[in-house]
Amino acid sequence: MSHLLRIELPDVPGSLGAVATALGLAGANIEAIEIVEHRPDGTAVDDVYLDFEPSVMPDMLVSAVQKLDGVRVLWVSRYSARGNLHLDLEAIEVMTNDPGRAAHHLAHLLPRTFRSDWACVAMLDGEEMTCLERTSNAPDLPAEAITWFALVSAQSIEVQDSWEGWSNTEVAAAPMSGVGRIVLLGRHGGPEILESELARLQHLTTVTTSIELAFESDS
Repeated sequence: MSHLLRIELPDVPGSLGAVATALGLAGANIEAIEIVEHRPDGTAVDDVYLDFEPSVMPDMLVSAVQKLDGVRVLWVSRYSARGNLHLDLEAIEVMTNDPGRAAHHLAHLLPRTFRSDWACVAMLDGEEMTCLERTSNAPDLPAEAITWFALVSAQSIEVQDSWEGWSNTEVAAAPMSGVGRIVLLGRHGGPEILESELARLQHLTTVTTSIELAFESDS
């Protein structure tokens, strides 16, 4: 099981090591750590990406960490996306700060977040497909793209030689829950899109939809 733990801790040498030791003894394996903030009051906020066996409960990890002096858990949540945690969270922060344009930001942040060459958010209206948001170099959608709107999770797309502008490109597509849209990204010449990257893409796509829905309900 994978979780993201956001903690507040004293911004002094040894604090993070003590946290890592406590988490290890409680049965968690640290996959990544990102420093979120250094505060004027002498504390820091860190995001810790954890992986652990189903027999280990998140509450056990929270308790182990909060036994340390000056350490407080601010947030814990399931987080299945591995990889560049900082860039993923940075993208989420940008969308959260401008929720009315979350899909726009997603399309334009994906190339940096995934080191891809282009990205777009596409919509299906009947039989008509359009790119609602796109980077300037995103190719036109091939006719076969209509089947991608039926995807239930992020997948790699096998590119056909007949698709103009798509040759020698690694492509991934992810559905945006319940709104008739998909997110696409492409890398010219590779590298191959990994399963972990598909998980990250699906996570970011799902978060984008949640941000949009929250914005609409508040409007």
